[in-house]
Amino acid sequence: MTLETKKSVFVELGKFLAQFSENNTLKNSAVLHNETFFDAFVDLIHLSQSHNGWYTPEQVYFSIQSWAEALTDENLSQWLSEYDLEKNNSKNVALILAGNIPLVGFHDFLSVLITGNNVLVKTSSNDQHLLPFLAKYIIAVEPEFEKRIKFIEGKLENFDAVIATGSNNTARYFEYYFKDKPSIIRKSRNSVAVLTGNETKEQLAALGEDIFRYFGLGCRNVSKLFVPKDYSFVAFFEAIFEYQDVIHYEKYANNYDYNKAVFLMSNFKLLDNGFLTLKEDKSHASPISSVFYENYETVSELQKRLEAESEQIQCIVSDNLIENSVDFGQTQKPALWNYADNIDTISFLLTT
Repeated sequence: MTLETKKSVFVELGKFLAQFSENNTLKNSAVLHNETFFDAFVDLIHLSQSHNGWYTPEQVYFSIQSWAEALTDENLSQWLSEYDLEKNNSKNVALILAGNIPLVGFHDFLSVLITGNNVLVKTSSNDQHLLPFLAKYIIAVEPEFEKRIKFIEGKLENFDAVIATGSNNTARYFEYYFKDKPSIIRKSRNSVAVLTGNETKEQLAALGEDIFRYFGLGCRNVSKLFVPKDYSFVAFFEAIFEYQDVIHYEKYANNYDYNKAVFLMSNFKLLDNGFLTLKEDKSHASPISSVFYENYETVSELQKRLEAESEQIQCIVSDNLIENSVDFGQTQKPALWNYADNIDTISFLLTT
């Protein structure tokens, strides 16, 4: 199968996904295999919350639309133009996927297949349905992919390399278990934002998207704010008020009540707006419904600290204050060439 053929298959998948949005799902007669897959995918989207309580239709639609926007011929060509994919020797690559947000492992799945390898997928118990459905669509478009895609329920066997994602605890297990195989082992990471007090209301509202999208469960969600001394959070709270409906979702509300109670019983000082608590804390990893904050002296000193702690950080949001930072509101819209943990997955697959 040529690279152009593989790209065309994922472009077709992008066209298929583009039909589905929260407010305007519309069947496009030009999309391949709609008679088989369109209605079934609508049903799966609405069943997703029964499979995983955090996978509300809104969150699933957002993930689908993000991938629809990414899977274009232009994006795929730009992403892959830096690599010589013809030199790859086909191998079996095992994927152990997380399930914290919908389709969180799709980029690894795409990377393995687009480089001409075979993929052995072990899905998370929290996300067992969306990726297998998309795999069936891909196979319908190009049947040759059927022999390249396998979902594994039991023990992983007969693989040449592995990409595994999990917590810091499971990462230690992965590192031991896969010590004799080429691997990418992804651990827990969090994202942070650096504020100055000069941000516009629009920027702070966009920061709310970085905080609340997927209820804050993703490694690209902002869980920590760095602010100057004597920073006033009034403008921040006013700007994110539009996200107040998050508290009406029971699982989020339960976390908000529980974590707030734990903080208060521990006599921690909190800032609270009724759906989000802010707690001063040096850690990057805040619990659901809470964001930590910390004061900084100078941006240059903070830059050095963030560089030293880079293995704990997925994204940095700022108004061009920090090198390679992400714009407000963009953390959950990575381009194909924005690799998790800054590890080039394609290079790994080509050189393994």
